Amino acid sequence: MRPTLLMILSCISFGAGAATPNPLLARYQQEAQAVQPGFTASARRGERWFNQDFANTPQLPSCTTCHTQQPTQPGRHAITGKAIKPLAPAANPERFGDPAKVEKWFGRNCREVVGRDCSAAEKADLLAYLGEVR
Repeated sequence: MRPTLLMILSCISFGAGAATPNPLLARYQQEAQAVQPGFTASARRGERWFNQDFANTPQLPSCTTCHTQQPTQPGRHAITGKAIKPLAPAANPERFGDPAKVEKWFGRNCREVVGRDCSAAEKADLLAYLGEVR
């Protein structure tokens, strides 16, 4: 009886995690560990990175330029003016539900703001931070 209950709870837990960044966080963390053995995602590093001024372009110096300093709030693209839904899963549970979309936006935004592709470690740290924001 007990193993059955544990199996059911595991399935419920896995399903609940599908709308959170946890599966992606695990994937990026694993990719980062292949390059940096012992790497563990850090919400603190992710927060610093999110607020960092990369100065790649004057219009888009940091993530907060468009996403605001509070990722639970909607933002607005600094150049196009397009509305942006909140980044934090606490405010926008669908935000990290589609890995292909997440990769698309990491690719575009990292090149625009950071000036290069983001590393798996940077992505893991950012998702760790966004997962904690309430």
